[in-house]
Amino acid sequence: MSDGPRTSLDGRVPDGDLATAWARRRAAYRLVAPAARRRFTVAVVGTGLAGAGAAAALGELGYAVEAFTYHDAPRRAHSVAAQGGINAARPGRVDGDSVARFVADTVRGGDFRAREADVFRLAEESARVIDHLNAIGAPFAREYGGSLTTRSFGGVQVSRTYYTRGQTGQQLQVASSQALLRQVRAGSVRLHTRTEMLDLLVADGRCQGLVVRDLVSGQIRVHPAHAVVLASGGYGSIFFHSTLALASNASAAWRAHRSGALLAYPSFVQFHPTALPVGDPLQAKTTLMSESLRNDGRVWVPARAGDERPPGQIPETERDYYLERMYPAYGNLSPRDVSSRAATARIRAGHGVGPLRNSVYLDFADALATVGRAVLAQRYGNLFELYRRATGEDPYEVPMRIAPAAHFTMGGLWSDYDLMTSLPGLFVAGEAGWAYHGANRLGANSLLSACVDGWFTIPSALPNYLAPLLGSALPGPDGRVVEAALARASGRVAALLAVGGTRGPAHFHRALGEILYEGCGVTRDAAGLRRATEQVRSLRAQFWADLRVTGSGATLNQVLEKAGRVADFLELAELMCVDALDRDESCGAHFRAEHQAAGEARRDDERWAFCSAWQTTAERPGADPGALEFTRHDEPLRFAAVPLVTRSYA
Repeated sequence: MSDGPRTSLDGRVPDGDLATAWARRRAAYRLVAPAARRRFTVAVVGTGLAGAGAAAALGELGYAVEAFTYHDAPRRAHSVAAQGGINAARPGRVDGDSVARFVADTVRGGDFRAREADVFRLAEESARVIDHLNAIGAPFAREYGGSLTTRSFGGVQVSRTYYTRGQTGQQLQVASSQALLRQVRAGSVRLHTRTEMLDLLVADGRCQGLVVRDLVSGQIRVHPAHAVVLASGGYGSIFFHSTLALASNASAAWRAHRSGALLAYPSFVQFHPTALPVGDPLQAKTTLMSESLRNDGRVWVPARAGDERPPGQIPETERDYYLERMYPAYGNLSPRDVSSRAATARIRAGHGVGPLRNSVYLDFADALATVGRAVLAQRYGNLFELYRRATGEDPYEVPMRIAPAAHFTMGGLWSDYDLMTSLPGLFVAGEAGWAYHGANRLGANSLLSACVDGWFTIPSALPNYLAPLLGSALPGPDGRVVEAALARASGRVAALLAVGGTRGPAHFHRALGEILYEGCGVTRDAAGLRRATEQVRSLRAQFWADLRVTGSGATLNQVLEKAGRVADFLELAELMCVDALDRDESCGAHFRAEHQAAGEARRDDERWAFCSAWQTTAERPGADPGALEFTRHDEPLRFAAVPLVTRSYA
C-alpha cells in the first residue's frame, strides 16, 4: 500500500433529517428543459435491471441514450439469475414493517458499513419500484383477493419480499428489457449489442465517453458522451467458481477505476449459503439456489462428525439444526454472511455431507408434512426442478445439499449521494456501486438497489450534472484525447495477442480462484492474505509471460475477450487482498479470524467506521514491471437513525 497522500471523501449527503434528505435533494436539483434534453448524449454500460432502467427512463425523458451490452440481447443480462424476490418497505401485512424498520434491518445487516443516507433513499423509493414494475408487466405473486403477496427473506423478521415464484429476476429483467426496447423503437435509445467497454474517454478532468470493441468485427471505436452511467454488475466471478454467469466480469468497472474512479470496499464479497456444492474441480461454475427456499427448508448436518449414513437413516436426535440452535431469533433465515460462515465451520469440522463432504442439508420434510407438496410446488416448483436436473436427486424425496459459494460483491466504484463517482461525469448504478449494502447484503435487496438506481435515482440526479454543460461540445474524432484513448485500448489488445505463451486464460482464472477461496474467502487472516497477495502477483507475472490467445483481434474471438477480463481480474484480486489485510477488523462478510468473539465478527468502530475507497496507480520508478501502487482514501460513516450496536441474531 502506498504511503502517498490520502483524502477524506465527501459523500455530499444533505444535512438534516435523513428521512427527508432524498426529497430535499430532489427539490434542489437543477433541471434540463424538455426541449434541451436531446442535445445531451448519455452512454449507459450494461442492460441489467440498473442499466435497462436508466436507459429506458432517460430515453423516455428525451435524452439521446447510447446503451451498450456485450450480450446479443439486453434481456440476457445477469439480473435474470436473482430468483427469490425483491424487497420493499410497502407493508402488505400487519407485521410491523415500515421504512424505519427497513433501514434498521439493512444498516444492521451490512454491519454498519453502509452509508445510512443512501439506505433511507433505498427504502423510500422501494414502494414506487414495486408499483412501477407491476405496471410494466412483472407478474408478481398475488393473494386470493388480487393484492400482491410477500414472503420472508434472510436477516429480517417481517414479510417484505415480493416475488414471481422462483424466477423474480428473470421476470423483472423481461419487463425492464421490454421497456428499454420500447425506447429503442421510439428512437430515443440506440442499442449496441455484442459491444464491450474497453476504456473511458477522459478530457478536461471529466468523463466524456467510452472506448468499445465490437465483439463480432473486432473494431475498436470511441463513443463521446456528456455523461456515462456504468451499470455493469459485480465481480464475484473473480473466484472462478461462483454463482455468476461465465461471461460476468469486472472489466468495465476496473477500466473505470484505472481511469481515476475510486473503488470502495473491494474485499467485501458475499458468499451465498444456498448454492449447490462443487461436485468436480473441473466444473465451470456453481449453481445458485434461491435463499427463499430457507423459508420452508431446514438446514442441518449430522451431529457426529464423519457420519456417512444417508440422511433418511439419521434420526432427529442425531441431527444438528445448527442455525436454529445458534441463532434462534432468525433460525434458517439468518443473514447470508452468518449462515455461510456457520456452514463453512460445520464442514471444516468434519460434519459435511455428500460425496465430497463439502455441503450441508436443506431439508423440506417438515414443510411437506405441514403444507403439502402442492403448496411447495406453487412456491418453488421451478427451483425444485432446477435442483433435480442439476443433481439427479428429487428434493421432494431427499434433502437438498447446499454450500457457500462466491456470489455478490458489496464493493464497487465509490460514488457520492448522487451516484457520481470521484471522476466527474461518470455515474454508477446497481451492483457496480457500493453504497447500500455495507459489509453484507440482505437477500432480495440486490434487485431493489438496481431498480432504485436505474429507474429513479439516476434520472433524478443526472440532469443536475448535465444542466451547466448545455451547449458544450463533445470531443471530436480527430482530437488528441480520442486518439490517445484508441491507442491505449488497441495497445492493450495487441499486448494480449503478442504474449505467445502456452496456456489459455481459463487456466489462470481457475488458479486465481483457488488462491482467493483459500486466502480471501469466507474467513481471512493476516498471514493468509499476505500469502495470497504474493501468489496473485506471481500469477499475474506468469499470465503476461505464458498466456496463449489463439486467433486475431480482427474478428469474433472469445479467447481474446476472456484474456482481457482475466487480466483485469489479476489486478483487482491484488487490491482485494490488500484491502482485506488493511481493514484490521471483522465486519459482516469480511471475517478476520483474529477479530472475533465467541465465533462472531468483532467490529472496531473507533478505528474503522469509514468506507475505504482505493486509488490504483502504475509502478513507481525502479519497481518491478507490472507492480501496482494502492492508496486508500476514507469516507467517514455516521449513524443517526440506527445506533451502532453489536450485531446479534440470537
